[in-house]
Amino acid sequence: MKNPHETIDRYPAVAGQFYPAKADKLNEMLNKLFAQATPKKQEYVRAIISPHAGYVFSGGVAASAFNQTEASYKRVVLLASSHQAHFEGASVFCDGDYIMPYGKELVDREIGKKLVSDHPALFTDNPIPHKNEHSLEVQLPFLHHVLKTGYMIVPIILGSVDPITCFNIAEALKPLFNADNLFVISSDFSHYPTDADARKVDGATKNAILSNNPDKLLQTLKANTMAGIPHLSTSLCGWTSVLTLMYLTAGNSACNYFAIDYHNSGDAPLYGEKDRVVGYWAIAVLEQETSQNDFALSETDKSTLLKLARECLQAGVHGEKPSKPDLSGFSDILKTNCGAFVTLHIKGHLRGCIGCMTGEMPLYKMVQEMAVSSAMHDYRFEPVRSSELDLIDIEISVLSPLQKIEDASEIVLGKHGILIEKGRNHGVFLPQVATETGWTLEQYLGHCAQDKAEIGWDGWKTAAIYTFTATVFGEK
Repeated sequence: MKNPHETIDRYPAVAGQFYPAKADKLNEMLNKLFAQATPKKQEYVRAIISPHAGYVFSGGVAASAFNQTEASYKRVVLLASSHQAHFEGASVFCDGDYIMPYGKELVDREIGKKLVSDHPALFTDNPIPHKNEHSLEVQLPFLHHVLKTGYMIVPIILGSVDPITCFNIAEALKPLFNADNLFVISSDFSHYPTDADARKVDGATKNAILSNNPDKLLQTLKANTMAGIPHLSTSLCGWTSVLTLMYLTAGNSACNYFAIDYHNSGDAPLYGEKDRVVGYWAIAVLEQETSQNDFALSETDKSTLLKLARECLQAGVHGEKPSKPDLSGFSDILKTNCGAFVTLHIKGHLRGCIGCMTGEMPLYKMVQEMAVSSAMHDYRFEPVRSSELDLIDIEISVLSPLQKIEDASEIVLGKHGILIEKGRNHGVFLPQVATETGWTLEQYLGHCAQDKAEIGWDGWKTAAIYTFTATVFGEK
């Protein structure tokens, strides 16, 4: 049995192989890599995806990823997928510190032990998976180079290859996903295709990640595998770690992914070979500091969205494709990823309503797609007929970023919409539902939990609750 008071430090496994073993040589190399890397382009960075190959191959891309980080993080959660063994759940190193050529990386043992004690089916404190795993270790010199001091790390190695386990791990880590902490996700991209094939498959994988849609990533990885690309052994070796991150961010419309830098091993001077490469992307995740009160549309924006919705509604009902809009006169907010609902009424009666909580696409495009979906794909109604088009009134609800609340008393009826989330179950009510029904707060929550999330009338009491505001406008 492990002594609970025993300290077991973790010493370098790949120093002298993936990066210089001597502190001065390592620092010299890092200085060169950061000087040549993509400079800081984004603010409010909550997470980065960084490669983990030898520095001569992927060090420049890794430096580009770490260049996007802030200097004020209190804690860094590192997620790496095991290259050594498969095991259930994930291993949290929390019995010592990581010893590196330049000194100690202090481990937040309290947080690590809490994860293990609170979620014993998901996390273990077995240090063995960390012993020879390079993918987490190689991130630490970059981290130390940019943050210097004042932070602690939570090193986590994922052993499972089950998406459901990744989802559950993400749920357990959600309390740590905030402005105080940085998440570092360790992953290379394609392994061993030609340079030309790598750029294609890495582009597809990158686009799936930028969508902030975990299901799209899984579909893309499967499509890459089925494409028969010669010598492609994987298109994302740390896919479980990336998927876990995406489960963390998928329900947060304030989170956006940005591609920062790309190279593959064939680009490496002296060592690169174009006929057999490994791909590397640097990607940053931003959580926009936009409050619900700051979220506003101009009257011109509203008119533009209603016009687009009407055009797409008519085209969709007639089985036609709408013409592409001229974006030159669009405001920035119309081109910003944002959630929205489109509601159709005929003489005050609901005729269709479909929307999306998260900003998976620009607002103008979201409204276009939801207008068609509301007319043709709301399972509660028959598809809209052409004879009904002149009778339909269109209402659009543009959603603010989601804000998690700790107490249901924070909800203001008529002002706040709600998202109730428990595991994979979730339900949504727009703000106007409370006004239209005249429900009390308890009824508002109860109906959403029971009728929408399907977790029972009192299910909201043990679920996560998010509020949002909606800018609601319609045709006059």
